Amino acid sequence: MKLTGGYNIRIAGRPSSTVEVLPEPERLALPLWSRRFNFTELCVAEGDSVTPGQALAIDPENFSVPLLAPRAGTVRLDIAERHVVLEGVAKAREKRYDPRKDLPHAPRELGKGAENRQRLLSLGAWQFFEDAHTGALPDPFGTPRAVIVSTMRLEPFHARGSVQLGKRLANFTRGLEHLQSLLEYQPIYLALPDVDSDLASKLTGTLRGYAWVKIVQVPLRYPFDNVKLLARHLGLKAGDGDPVWALNVDGALAVDRALTLSRACTVRVVSLGGSAVSEPLHVKASTGYPLRELLDGRLTCDRVRMLDGGGLAGETIGPEQLGLDAECSGLTVLPEQAGRELLGFMRPGSDRSSYSRCFLSSLFAPASERHTTGLRGERRPCVSCGYCEEVCPAGIMPHLTHKLLYQDELEEAERTRIDLCVACGLCSYVCPSKIDLCKEMLEGRERIREELHAEEVA
Repeated sequence: MKLTGGYNIRIAGRPSSTVEVLPEPERLALPLWSRRFNFTELCVAEGDSVTPGQALAIDPENFSVPLLAPRAGTVRLDIAERHVVLEGVAKAREKRYDPRKDLPHAPRELGKGAENRQRLLSLGAWQFFEDAHTGALPDPFGTPRAVIVSTMRLEPFHARGSVQLGKRLANFTRGLEHLQSLLEYQPIYLALPDVDSDLASKLTGTLRGYAWVKIVQVPLRYPFDNVKLLARHLGLKAGDGDPVWALNVDGALAVDRALTLSRACTVRVVSLGGSAVSEPLHVKASTGYPLRELLDGRLTCDRVRMLDGGGLAGETIGPEQLGLDAECSGLTVLPEQAGRELLGFMRPGSDRSSYSRCFLSSLFAPASERHTTGLRGERRPCVSCGYCEEVCPAGIMPHLTHKLLYQDELEEAERTRIDLCVACGLCSYVCPSKIDLCKEMLEGRERIREELHAEEVA
């Protein structure tokens, strides 16, 4: 697979392969939102006693995908706004999914395949799926052109596929078999890193007889793990027919758990990394695990900024969020730089890295840099250096799109193929003028959709 652009960023705080099982908290605080979901329809009331796997709320706009209780407990709705808090949390025997009672009548009439899809939806496994081109939750009863399963998470920092697999290779391959049973003749593309490793060798050897699995070797260069990018290079272009489903290692493991054990998928392996974490690692935690307890004793400073996701495309977690949301796979914690650096412009930069290699650090061996939230310089106009174009994996010119959007030339901006942007954040990272090009691209795409294609949207 020939891919262009991309750039690997060295950031201090890479989580080790250690997976720590967190102690059971006394209270869980489950946010009623995540990146894609908004659980607006409550299924429980104040004071209700719930069992593990019970639906607490659903997102009516996303095929009624549920927010499930990870543990038994008592519901408290008035403690935190837009949260379902479970008090008196305790492990309890989880009720097995019974299709005769839990499956709606209409899908059951569609056969075993539809029953299994409904099972994935009801047990929380469908939340791990996405449309490769749009990132939205695909229709659980739709038909895809193909499925992409990626074993890589290259943005610093996300829970890595190799860590999630651990000793669960058999579960992963069984999850792929279950996934194939939902399809007809559509292929499953398995994206593996193009390196010699024990894991890659084991997966290749195990799946050698699976004719419906097509192994795709991908260079270890960010963001070549992006499923939108992979779909495009596999010839699965947007608008050419049925959607392309995509999921990661945790998704395949969730499919296996739901269809083999009939158990709810409420626990994830989450990375905890970043330069503000004293000992970066991976943790096994349930939805709603209190963020304060998760970070307690693990930070190197008091003022930090927490990101849901990696340091390039992650989103800031506000103080209103109390627990892990239903989609979180990685937390990146950076020191919050409140003041200006004294005479920072005079520093030669022996401890700073730059794509342009303009700092003194370019004379030394590459090293991981301690990142903070500081801007390290002033914003200024685009200097047309072309760095954003060099690293862009989509092959577009963010600097040109930036100028056209600034001039409100939306028609011309659309012609630069802004729609191909995969929101990797590299253009913003390498920009010496400190322009948040990635944000501009996303906002510009939305403006084009609303102002130029309003009738199509309606």
